[in-house]
Amino acid sequence: MSPWSYSVYSPSQVRELDQRAIAHLDISGYELMCRAGQYAFDMSLARFTQARHWLVLCGSGNNAGDGYVIARLARAAGVEVTVVAVTDPLRLKGDACKAFEDFRAAGGETQAYDPVSCPAGDLVIDAMLGTGIDRDLEGAYFAAVNGVNLSGKPILAVDMPTGINGLTGEIMGAAVRADVTVSFVGLKLGLFLADGLSHGGELLFDDLGIPQSVSADMLPGLLLFGAQNLAALLPVRESGSHKGMFGHVLVVGGNYGMAGAARMCGEAALRAGSGLVSVATREANVAAILSGRPELMVRALEDAADLNDLIARCSVIALGPGLGRDEWAQQCFSRLVRVDKPKVLDADALNILAEHPQHRNDWVLTPHPGEAARLLGVSVAEVQADRLSTVKALQSRYGGAVVLKGHGTLIAGEQSVPFVVNGGNPGMATAGMGDVLTGVVAAILGQTGGLQVPAAAAAYAHALAGDKAATEGERGMLASDLLPYLRSVLNP
Repeated sequence: MSPWSYSVYSPSQVRELDQRAIAHLDISGYELMCRAGQYAFDMSLARFTQARHWLVLCGSGNNAGDGYVIARLARAAGVEVTVVAVTDPLRLKGDACKAFEDFRAAGGETQAYDPVSCPAGDLVIDAMLGTGIDRDLEGAYFAAVNGVNLSGKPILAVDMPTGINGLTGEIMGAAVRADVTVSFVGLKLGLFLADGLSHGGELLFDDLGIPQSVSADMLPGLLLFGAQNLAALLPVRESGSHKGMFGHVLVVGGNYGMAGAARMCGEAALRAGSGLVSVATREANVAAILSGRPELMVRALEDAADLNDLIARCSVIALGPGLGRDEWAQQCFSRLVRVDKPKVLDADALNILAEHPQHRNDWVLTPHPGEAARLLGVSVAEVQADRLSTVKALQSRYGGAVVLKGHGTLIAGEQSVPFVVNGGNPGMATAGMGDVLTGVVAAILGQTGGLQVPAAAAAYAHALAGDKAATEGERGMLASDLLPYLRSVLNP
């Protein structure tokens, strides 16, 4: 897999990479545009095999140039093509102008955009604005975007859905909701942040033959964590392996009425490959947890002082699932956070941490936006408005690694570049999903080294298991539905 396919850059960085590539490969900018158009054309054919009539919407700049290349190739292949110019193509400059001239020289014609009489097609190709937008859409662009979204036709966006800010992912007044987005040279930050996640659809990428060496000194804004990272991280299990080699997770939680949280966390750790899992919980929960999952070792815990022998035997601590915030919870928190072993904090452990802030380099924090807001003393709206800055701020203030949960989970840690996980689904917005993730993080920490990469691996595995579970329907999904899929996900 090309390194380009998991490095995520700002639009300005990608423009610089374009210029470097042109110089390095000794090709013209138009040749690079033709490569992009060829890939977009190929993917349009491959993904929308039943589409016989393509509507190509061309706007301004190089994104429009890509659209004219696509339209020229489609006409040459015998596809019925209607090209609608949202702005006057005679105002195009440079490579985009040449793309338009070549399209017209090949017999292509355009028509001006008219919201009343804009023709329908079996496929809409959005080549209006790409990554260059920095203010709200208006006029013909605003009308065209809304018209496309209301058409009910499949949409392929070129480089970036029109109306999505390429840097922040926010909607600039209105935005195309694409079924497929084809991206070139470098993945753009806006596709993985804010509304970009829900508007890009399936993401397809091509490096256009540009060697990775042109970006050797350029730090990406994000790294996309994927299957190749997971496979490289997990250790091979040799024939002489035994359970003591794969970590011993200690789960502490399950206050009165919350036994299920501790049980799901423990079972998730087992399903994620932990050799041993102990659960320390309220005495009232012991029988229920043992009867539901006898592979767990369950200890009644009424006094945090009774944790000493479990702490000595475990290799990783998972603190928070069903913990509560009473005196028992406070004692468990105080006893465990100072232990010099890797630990994962979630749920009420994070709420207690927000009340008693401290910085450590041996833990993974897994907040959802509400918990993140409490940890930073800001509003949830502020967290969601800039999730990338939020995860960096959390890691700076509290140390270790931070998994900011939500659509487009972000993971910051000891490495200079955060990871992003492009997976998961709305069916996962239900009770217990965080408990399962905590168990997976703890299990992978117990089998590997470091914090940020194992945390990202856990978030990726959790999202992938959720997507597999969702094949039976998102509505009504349970957190425990992920457990059977974790085993297959973590055996790539």
